[in-house]
Amino acid sequence: MRQDHRLSRMLHVLIHLDRHRKHATSEEIAAMLRTNPVVVRRTLGGLRKEGLVTSEKGHGGGWRLARGLADISLRDIYAALGEPPLFAIGNAQDDPDCLVEKAVNSAIDDTLGQAQALMLDRFATITLADIAADFDRRLLDYPAEAQRFGHVHIEE
Repeated sequence: MRQDHRLSRMLHVLIHLDRHRKHATSEEIAAMLRTNPVVVRRTLGGLRKEGLVTSEKGHGGGWRLARGLADISLRDIYAALGEPPLFAIGNAQDDPDCLVEKAVNSAIDDTLGQAQALMLDRFATITLADIAADFDRRLLDYPAEAQRFGHVHIEE
């Protein structure tokens, strides 16, 4: 099963919008993500419907954060993306009348349900501000990158 990278990609984009860009066009975001602008517009459109980002057309337009980083959780973004499957494993449906298959599927469903609830509860406690703070701490270890992003200025 193919992995769904939309959550991590959107987290990346939203942190960039806050820390480096303030706004960006679909074309600029697509270049950063190495994808098509249509994919960016479709994906960010879901975030716009949930009030996480806004967009403006025309010169000087683009995508912007609609809320502060502390007001956006991973759970919010996950929900705005349509709650894609969290796990690649699942049940077999080869013989629905087989009692062994039913027992196996029950055990798998129960375990996956508990794991998903735990993940979603954890997603609700992590905000974009938490991720941005981690980025800021990591940036301290890379002064050249910090300077490139405009976070620190080297005294002459």
